[in-house]
Amino acid sequence: MTAAGLAPLPSALPLGLARGALEVKRFFRSREAVVFTFSLPTVLMVLLGSVFGDHGEPAGVTSSQVLAAGMIAAGIMSTTFVSLGTDIAGDRDDGTLKRLRGTPMPAAAYFIGKIVLVAVTTVAQIALMLAVAMALFGLTLPATVGDWLTFGWVFALGVTSCSLLGIAISSTARNARSANAITQIPYLALQFVSGVFVTPITALPDGLVTTASFFPVKWMAQGFRSVFLPDSMAAYEPAGTWELDRVALVLGAWCVIGLVLCLTTFRWRRGQDG
Repeated sequence: MTAAGLAPLPSALPLGLARGALEVKRFFRSREAVVFTFSLPTVLMVLLGSVFGDHGEPAGVTSSQVLAAGMIAAGIMSTTFVSLGTDIAGDRDDGTLKRLRGTPMPAAAYFIGKIVLVAVTTVAQIALMLAVAMALFGLTLPATVGDWLTFGWVFALGVTSCSLLGIAISSTARNARSANAITQIPYLALQFVSGVFVTPITALPDGLVTTASFFPVKWMAQGFRSVFLPDSMAAYEPAGTWELDRVALVLGAWCVIGLVLCLTTFRWRRGQDG
């Protein structure tokens, strides 16, 4: 009890975890959100993988396996950048953010709740995509500890950078309806120019590959290909190697850029609310 006879308010962490549980329940109760979030990357992977078929790459790996490895990046971007961008814009549009800001709840608790939601949905998304890729395309799980460690840090940096960018882009949407278009256009465009939908990436024009190199998706996909594909496939990357040091550098830089954008652009209220 405090001097005033009142119990102290819980800290941001337990409040955030409690809010995260509510966010997860709300998400899975929305059939439309669940189907759209999980189905788009998986359906695209199945359709494109079926189109590519089992045509062998020069290194003895099928085109569908190369696609599946890179599509993990698309799954992460779907559950982070797209979902957070639209979800937070919706919270702002319906006044949820404004009301939360007027309560004693620490602002950090709201974002911890979103982190919990992203963690649960992203793990579920990747597990679904890997299960489908293993069943349909013969993709195999990493065989060494080193590959699992690479998977872990590429996953962590990819989720962090895309989540921060999703939070930042939510402030550019005028309302909840426009948020979907604002997030989907870069989501789909980056999959094409980053070589996720085209195998190998060197089949793309040099200008597109150069453009993609400025964004995180290309490097996430390259990092995951290094985990799930044999080392001989590195020869078909633009630099002829996996460039894992550059993967870490670019994804780390986007984490910093995303954080700066969040801190400088995030709004708790709609523009017309003042």
